[in-house]
Amino acid sequence: MAMEIILLGPPGAGKGTQAGLIEEAYGMVQLSTGDMLRAAVKAGTPVGLKAKAVMEAGELVSDDIVSGIIGDRLDELGSETGVIFDGYPRTEAQAASLDEILKSRGRKLNHVIELGVDEDALVDRITGRYTCAKCNEGYHDRHKQPAKDSVCDECGSTEFKRRPDDNEETVRTRMAEYRGKTAPILPIYEERGIVTRVDGMGGIEEVASSIRAILGAPPK
Repeated sequence: MAMEIILLGPPGAGKGTQAGLIEEAYGMVQLSTGDMLRAAVKAGTPVGLKAKAVMEAGELVSDDIVSGIIGDRLDELGSETGVIFDGYPRTEAQAASLDEILKSRGRKLNHVIELGVDEDALVDRITGRYTCAKCNEGYHDRHKQPAKDSVCDECGSTEFKRRPDDNEETVRTRMAEYRGKTAPILPIYEERGIVTRVDGMGGIEEVASSIRAILGAPPK
């Protein structure tokens, strides 16, 4: 039977990295609502057309539209493929919608994994990161600098870039939003006994190992 998990954590906690590792090890598919919205709009599906009209009007996409896009994607995947929900649900209303989406397709949540972070350490992690402007190799002011000063290890470029929103004010605002909107859904899943917290400040392999311990051994 397919496994369904929710990966929670504030921006910068490493959800994308860990979701990719889970996909590779377990044959699951990461469902990012942002990516799915863009794909649905591009494909011109009925739900995608609704989303396009809303976004072009400068409004927020409703939970109903997001639910429709998730339902369509699950139908495409088939019942044997497990999924990792990344960035959804964000609110109690979305959590209730997800229950209905899964139930109507004979699926149910198995695990909710929250990547816990230290806010000050996360600020340091995000504000110090930058990438090669040519090949996108990632670096950090303190934790991973090029072997040769200002020269990319991978491609030799001397041009680097930083994301404009990788600043302390933005990071702390996102943390506050996460605590205020997303964290309140945890009690819903705690009552079901499916929430596990992992230290998201460890190394990539250390965090991945903790997640594997929760999910069980990957299929061979």
